[in-house]
Amino acid sequence: MRRDEEFEQYARARQQRLFRQAYLLCGDRDSAQDLVQATLLKLYRAWPSVRRAEQVDAYGYKTMVRTYLDGERRRRRELDWHRRRDAARPAPSVDLRMTLLAALAELPARARAVVVLRYWEDLSIEQTADALGCSPGTVKSHASRALALLRDRLGEDYQALSAN
Repeated sequence: MRRDEEFEQYARARQQRLFRQAYLLCGDRDSAQDLVQATLLKLYRAWPSVRRAEQVDAYGYKTMVRTYLDGERRRRRELDWHRRRDAARPAPSVDLRMTLLAALAELPARARAVVVLRYWEDLSIEQTADALGCSPGTVKSHASRALALLRDRLGEDYQALSAN
């Protein structure tokens, strides 16, 4: 119980200072409050080893900055991932989509499943094999045959539609 009381006393005494630092890092009130809470949680977990006053403040500030930077890195990575993925997509063509779906429907069920998992869902060969309960070699052969069938069936229609 003494540990909790000591930590609570420290947190109350430093709460405003931590919030000001967090606000300067984040630039908005809600994010700053979240950052203070995350920092205090990490500080509470480490409390027994950083109890001395000179260590606590330094550890708290270091923890806050690292937590902020980790969150920013994660946020930037997610934004970049979404931005790259969205930017790479061309404007959807209804005719092309209908032609591809019709050709896909003509494939045997197993070959269709391989094409959908490998190329629509972007799974690896191993992930596709796991999902279908077969070997990676089977996935490769089904994919090869299915793509050849799609090329034959789509032929000039696909070339004309994809050029638009």
